[in-house]
Amino acid sequence: MNPLIKNLLASFAGFIVMMAVNMGLIMLLGNIFSPPEGVNPNDVNSINNNLHRYTVFQLIMPFLAHAGGTLVGTLTAAKIANSHKMLIVMILAAVHFTGGAMMVSMLSNSPLWFNILDLGVAYFPMAWLGYKLAK
Repeated sequence: MNPLIKNLLASFAGFIVMMAVNMGLIMLLGNIFSPPEGVNPNDVNSINNNLHRYTVFQLIMPFLAHAGGTLVGTLTAAKIANSHKMLIVMILAAVHFTGGAMMVSMLSNSPLWFNILDLGVAYFPMAWLGYKLAK
């Protein structure tokens, strides 16, 4: 197979796996650590207005989903890619990071420690780890 096409398919597969794992973990962990009573998890304003009621476990849940999605998605891409594996996993991490940064900007009431943990650990370090595990 043409190396360029294989790398594009690896990137696409990594992205699909990354998003599927992210959403799967959000759904699974959301059932285990459901939001506080009366919070609509599909409404950003509802979440933002009630973040003070969230426990540490409820806040850690999105971090685990973001980190897990990034790790498994980049591992998948790095395993499939023909070349430029580090570039591919970092591009995937940047795409996922952009979504995380947008969410942090929408949730202005989220604790600083959570923002630092999520943006600092869940994306680029997990992509690097996915790259390393693929070797």
